[in-house]
Amino acid sequence: MPTVLAFDVYGTLIDTHGVVIKLQEYIGSKAEEFSRLWREKQLEYSFRRGLMRSYENFGVCTSQALDYTNAYLDTGLSTEHKATLLAEYRGLPAFDDVKESLVRLKADGHSLYAFSNGTADAVETLLATAGIRDLFDGVVSTDDRQTFKPNPDVYEYLLKATSTSAANAWLISSNPFDVIGAVSYGLRSAWVQRTKNSIFDPWGIEPTHIITSLRELASHIADSRAAPETA
Repeated sequence: MPTVLAFDVYGTLIDTHGVVIKLQEYIGSKAEEFSRLWREKQLEYSFRRGLMRSYENFGVCTSQALDYTNAYLDTGLSTEHKATLLAEYRGLPAFDDVKESLVRLKADGHSLYAFSNGTADAVETLLATAGIRDLFDGVVSTDDRQTFKPNPDVYEYLLKATSTSAANAWLISSNPFDVIGAVSYGLRSAWVQRTKNSIFDPWGIEPTHIITSLRELASHIADSRAAPETA
């Protein structure tokens, strides 16, 4: 049975800070701070909606986080500016290690899935724009369960949607909350530490592997598959 590799999308495959260039046109030196806070509030809103069982899709969380960030930083973005930024968000770029790494993993015989808080349509658009959609066997969206990561229900749904077991599945994500959620459900996981100042939450729940680039993933998975046979 092929190993199922489920890739988080936003922040793992796709660079959410790809909006910075457009933000610089509008707000200059505040662009990086704006991008960071926008992303943090987007995730916070998904967590809060999940806990409240007051579901709105990830696009709504993204839009409302944009409104909050604009108000908090007093950047005065117009309705037209915000519409343009949301359009940019639907076509964010992939990180430079993504395509070659996916090609290798696919050649190794793994089944690749995009697994995201984003709606299936939004993720399909992102992957197609980045030129990597054809490398995936499918897209699994938490929208189908009307909740968000790290609710255990979404990891259960991932296994059901990919017709596999927890022992045969990996979650690959740059988001510690996602990794912790997956490991807690019994999956193996690789945390992608994309920056040196990224900190993994000290909960005592650790990823199977820590990598700094997706280029490292294939060898780690190969080693993990070989380990039981040589132990």
